[in-house]
Amino acid sequence: MQVFNVQGMTCAHCVRAVTNAIQSADPAAQVQVDLAKGEVNVQSQLGSEQVVGLIKEEGYTATVV
Repeated sequence: MQVFNVQGMTCAHCVRAVTNAIQSADPAAQVQVDLAKGEVNVQSQLGSEQVVGLIKEEGYTATVV
């Protein structure tokens, strides 16, 4: 399980955008978003740099926790 701190997520649309971006690259990925904490937990074959890149493509700032 990889944990990321994501800045800029404010609503359900943000959650869907981040989830869909990760799952588009890895359809089997499990993505859990804690909007209040600004955290995204990802179980995936993708590397952490790849996940950060996908999140950034959606317009959010992401760092590995």
